[in-house]
Amino acid sequence: MYVLNSYPIAVLFCVVTMLCWGSWANTQKLASKKWSFPLFYWDYTFGIILLSLIFGLTLGSIGSSGQSFFTNLLNAAPKAFLFALLGGVIFNIANLLLVAAIEIAGMAIAFPIGIGLALVLGVFNNYLPNPSDYNTLFLFSGVGLVMLAIIINALAYKKVSHGSKSTKGILLSLVAGLLMSFFYRFVAKSMSPDLAIIQEGTFTPYTAVFVFSIGILLSNFVFNFYFMRKPVAGTPVNFKIYFSKGTPKLHLIGVFGGLIWSLGMTLNIMAGDVAGYAISYGLG
Repeated sequence: MYVLNSYPIAVLFCVVTMLCWGSWANTQKLASKKWSFPLFYWDYTFGIILLSLIFGLTLGSIGSSGQSFFTNLLNAAPKAFLFALLGGVIFNIANLLLVAAIEIAGMAIAFPIGIGLALVLGVFNNYLPNPSDYNTLFLFSGVGLVMLAIIINALAYKKVSHGSKSTKGILLSLVAGLLMSFFYRFVAKSMSPDLAIIQEGTFTPYTAVFVFSIGILLSNFVFNFYFMRKPVAGTPVNFKIYFSKGTPKLHLIGVFGGLIWSLGMTLNIMAGDVAGYAISYGLG
């Protein structure tokens, strides 16, 4: 498999992640006028799985370092599967709540609050296992500035919005951010600490992201199905509507959103081995 060894390229990968994770939700807004977000979310999930599989069959299966995608998948221990799947489940409920918050409050509000909180807590969660790997002053000075930005953003929103809709959007964003801060650490725990020589029973980055995406899909049948029946906005939907009223364009928009997010996730996990997971997650 391809193993990243360059710190500058790791930082570049994190910047690409930042662009991907900061922009995929535009596809949801693009489809939302004709397509409710639970239906969009199925296609989004398929996009995540598709690209994670493509990465596994390409970069995850070339070269002499580590293990190839299928070999690693077959040799991994149940513990690795559990961590990666759990990461997918936690991410999924957090992301669904974030998309619901976008539906209610708008992306300009839901993203800074939800993702900002996820950054602050997530950096701390990924810092704790190996605190000696980081410059604590620089890391948490940056996190402090993000927290200040979240507070200012929330105060600005309060001045221009009123009523339960405003409160509900902020509350969903906060819960989404809290949950989002934990998923990455579980995915990282499923992986080998040395990617050049894979520790027995652990995942490579490519296998970890693929199993993580399976966790998203499986939990969709619980969490996303609930939002289909009881949406935060609009009317309930079902699978009949998904197949009968979903145009190829609408489905492709959702898949494209998943491809964008999955690209960011894979590059970020690859960069984490070099830059440290707290830095790669935070910068992403």
